[in-house]
Amino acid sequence: MTDAHTESHSPRLHLLTLALSALGVVYGDIGTSPLYAIRECFHGPYAVQPTPANILGVLSLIVWSLVLIISIKYLVFVLRADNDGEGGILALTALIRPAQGDPSGRRRLLLMLGLCGAALFYGDGMITPAISVLSAVEGLRVATPFFTPYIVPLTILILIGLFLFQQQGTARVGALFGPVTLVWFLVLALLGLAQVVRTPDVIAAINPFYAGRFFVENGGRGFLVLGAVFLVVTGGEALYADMGHFGPRPIRLAWFGLVLPALLLNYFGQGALLLHHPEAAETLFYHLAPPWGLYPLVVLATLATVIASQAVISGAFSLTRQAVQLGYSPRVRIRHTSAREIGQIYIPGTNWVLMLACIGLVVGFRSSSNLAAAYGIAVTATMGITSILLYVVARERWGWSRFTAGLLIALFLVADLGFFGANSLKIPHGGWFPIVIAGAVYTLMSTWWKGRRILAQRLQTALLPLDRFFQDIRERPPLRVPGTAVYMYGHTTGTPPALLLNLTHNKVLHERIVVLTVVTEEIARLPAQERITFNSLGEEFYRVVAHYGFMERLDIPDILTQVKRYGLQLEVEAITYFLGRETLLATNKPGMAIWRERLFALMSRNAQSAMTFFRIPPDQVVEMGFQVEL
Repeated sequence: MTDAHTESHSPRLHLLTLALSALGVVYGDIGTSPLYAIRECFHGPYAVQPTPANILGVLSLIVWSLVLIISIKYLVFVLRADNDGEGGILALTALIRPAQGDPSGRRRLLLMLGLCGAALFYGDGMITPAISVLSAVEGLRVATPFFTPYIVPLTILILIGLFLFQQQGTARVGALFGPVTLVWFLVLALLGLAQVVRTPDVIAAINPFYAGRFFVENGGRGFLVLGAVFLVVTGGEALYADMGHFGPRPIRLAWFGLVLPALLLNYFGQGALLLHHPEAAETLFYHLAPPWGLYPLVVLATLATVIASQAVISGAFSLTRQAVQLGYSPRVRIRHTSAREIGQIYIPGTNWVLMLACIGLVVGFRSSSNLAAAYGIAVTATMGITSILLYVVARERWGWSRFTAGLLIALFLVADLGFFGANSLKIPHGGWFPIVIAGAVYTLMSTWWKGRRILAQRLQTALLPLDRFFQDIRERPPLRVPGTAVYMYGHTTGTPPALLLNLTHNKVLHERIVVLTVVTEEIARLPAQERITFNSLGEEFYRVVAHYGFMERLDIPDILTQVKRYGLQLEVEAITYFLGRETLLATNKPGMAIWRERLFALMSRNAQSAMTFFRIPPDQVVEMGFQVEL
């Protein structure tokens, strides 16, 4: 009886545990929006007067933005567009990318849109930690003007500590994220509820009539306020990107069970307070707290914003790894910080770039209000791109009719484009920053993606067919020396250039040769039984193709230990690995502009070595260099 009772409750307990964990990682960003969202509606550069009609109108816009964008678009539909359980703009792009060949026409345009969305995510990832932590620390100014000169230095110190901590991994404090964020949402709800009880009239803002009347009465000014209203949903894309860590059910449970009610109560509470004290608009959130609770609230808000920032940083790490695996970025150094959780990684280069950008933003903008002018443009564009790609997935993967898919996506795009239009006016006031960052990242990613295809074409034209190679060694048998050589090669046909170079210069071949190709598939993970394709080519030559998903950890020695089930016994510790290292030369041949060819060559020279990336023991590696004209 007890065992059956325990078994029946264990799935439910597991679901609740995952939902609690998801609070910190998935909802950290959107959960800190109450610090600055309503304030920007009534105190920002495009603010409206805090009259009762405007307050109810803004609250109504906030309610229906959360319902339409987060509850319906992301939690009901976008979370269904998973790539083997993984989410995010690149995972979504992989669903529409053809498995073979070079995309062309409409498919190529969709791929470029996906890359734009990924590039925009980095701009958002730089602003989120800066605005979140800065807005939390600014609460000290409410307590006493004494802290005013120290707001920026304290913010920078917290950000430096946050980024220095990344190399330790999130596994050590991951268990704290959920409970701290749970306390944060409960405090949000209680602070808001205390004000709503005093002024229950604000609940009338649930009626969308107030949102419509707001636009009628304020005209163009009301449209501009949408740029500030959008701040309440800025965690939507991060929510989708982090889906792979928890799955959709815990994420939905956490949202509808706690996050949405807590956010609505807090926003209603701020509106209720503003009805009685319109002069408090500049520091509205902290005025919800009683005087004795101000300092504890600042501490809790700082912890919540650090957790929110951690989620965005982890998302940037995950996106970078996906970009490498899918061929949009050169190999970078990736450290796995947990032996159990594959998603917990640390990428030093990405980390330090994000840290310097965040510090620069804090120093340059100096207040969260100023930063709010730069925040939103990248997220709105990414959300719009997600809607377009979702239409293709609905048609091709879910089998929806053109009318059904078009009607739903049109509804989402009306909201996305409205928010984008309002945020586009922020471009002269700081919105240019994420656009510049996104433009730079897109240039790098698209250059690497196209450059790899040009390089493959150049190598293909000079490729020696393997049957011709076998014919040559039969006619002029080379000296075969004891041992096994593994030649890493990016193509599943033809003769590896390193093999030809070794034979040409050293006049010998190992008695056993394995040609190994690693293929990254368009899905996140592959079953173990689909990992290896093995063929015996004769003359003691073997071709091994290792298939990986774009979220999996590559390990070549591990692959070679698995080929024994095909009858090939290898002493992995005694293998010699031959790797080709191309020196790329920019030319005027058709393909890319000369400056992009030079950029591609520079990226190639600075990429992490294949030896390190594939976890090959360095004392077993021989590199063969050759030149390729682009």
